[in-house]
Amino acid sequence: MEAVLAHLRAAIERGEYAVGDKLPSEAELCRTLEISRPVLREALRALQTMGLTVSKTGKGTFVVANAVEDPTFGDYAASDLLEVRRHIEIPVAGYAALRRTPENLDHLAHLLDRMERETDTTAWVAMDTLFHLAVAEAAQNPVFRRVIEEIRDALARQSAFLNELGGRREQSNREHRAIVEALVDGSEIDAVDAMSHHLDRVETTLTHIVRPARTDQHQEGGTEA
Repeated sequence: MEAVLAHLRAAIERGEYAVGDKLPSEAELCRTLEISRPVLREALRALQTMGLTVSKTGKGTFVVANAVEDPTFGDYAASDLLEVRRHIEIPVAGYAALRRTPENLDHLAHLLDRMERETDTTAWVAMDTLFHLAVAEAAQNPVFRRVIEEIRDALARQSAFLNELGGRREQSNREHRAIVEALVDGSEIDAVDAMSHHLDRVETTLTHIVRPARTDQHQEGGTEA
């Protein structure tokens, strides 16, 4: 899927498919690229998440941009989602370290064990959102949980995107383990640091997907956004 996505994205960025153009039909793309329809559809969904295309029921997929700006996950842009997560989840982790109950720790440990054994991406993504909800619950403030519930769908979409295109699952498991260990230790500082690191890695992976190294090379002295 990653290869198909890279191929279609490059074709759009080169102008082979201009803004306003309709992409070839799924059947034609499958024949041309010699791929299965499920693989193609995953790549097309990723193109739409990146903001390059839009799918119109019964009409096909149309190019709406020739460069990736800010992916959208559900109702929220990636940049907006990350900004809110930094302001909410980092302090929440600190509160959770101070207020967590034995039941909270048991629940998080159970979730983490399941995530580390899970090989199916869809199942892992579902547990990823549950993990972040569980950390919010451990902070013992229902408002925090409500905020995470509000962005839960966007978190799941982003998690799936990063895992499919950025191979984030094992790294995320290690980062989640560090968060849980800080909560077990009751260390507010370590919990804040662990969650900060986790969100930093999310941002870095997203940046690498949206602005690959081959694109950055054209900008001398440029830095990642």
